[in-house]
Amino acid sequence: MKYALAVEYDGRAFYGWQIQKDLPTVQAALEAALSQMAGEPVQVHAAGRTDAGVHGARQIVHFETDVNRPLTAWVRGVNSFLPDTVAVLWAAPVPDAFHARFSAFARHYRYLLLNHPVRPALWSGRMGWAFNDLDFAAMQAAAVHLLGQHDFSSFRAAECQAKTPVKTMTRAHIQKEGSLIICDFSADAFLHHMVRNIMGALLHVGKGHESPEWMADLILARDRTSAPPTFMPDGLYLAGVSYPPEFGLASEPVSRHGLI
Repeated sequence: MKYALAVEYDGRAFYGWQIQKDLPTVQAALEAALSQMAGEPVQVHAAGRTDAGVHGARQIVHFETDVNRPLTAWVRGVNSFLPDTVAVLWAAPVPDAFHARFSAFARHYRYLLLNHPVRPALWSGRMGWAFNDLDFAAMQAAAVHLLGQHDFSSFRAAECQAKTPVKTMTRAHIQKEGSLIICDFSADAFLHHMVRNIMGALLHVGKGHESPEWMADLILARDRTSAPPTFMPDGLYLAGVSYPPEFGLASEPVSRHGLI
């Protein structure tokens, strides 16, 4: 049988998604819990890898097993073996053709940014922070230039392993609720550090260092050294993943905790 799972996790407790030797990662924790439930080694494949400190609100994975268990076992049972910072939200059987990564046609990220003179305490590590008085309208105008198909090399980490820097951004929406700025990005795929580098550029515009039109110039430059530094991971969430309707998965972004 092949199953898909939706997983949420607090990225502060891990060195990213992917297994690393002698370091705690989300993948390692999930595989260990699934293996305990199955009574045999289980390997998972994810829709996308998240960096250290980045959170998952609805990461999608799949795994295969010969063991017959009810769906509740793959949810509440597996959760009993997971640390408090990781939880399986649902489990669903999927056909052999399904692949968590390759069947996806869009990924969705949300960045929570507190724009306030005082840093957050209750949301420490779970939202970004900028104490400068940001020009919200300028940030909105700059984000429009991200839409469409572009070479996003200016927002690509040096260690990125993607075959091509050309991606199609279908959503770059910024809204404000009091001191909180909520940034939503959707694309067919994302480069390593792409959203955090975009956030760094948006803050550069918001601080008045560049005009909104500079974002278009930065995209055309296709040069990471032309862009501002990578912004903090604290407020970044993998919010959901889109799959063709024939798979019937509840994998799109859904607010489960108010802000995410």
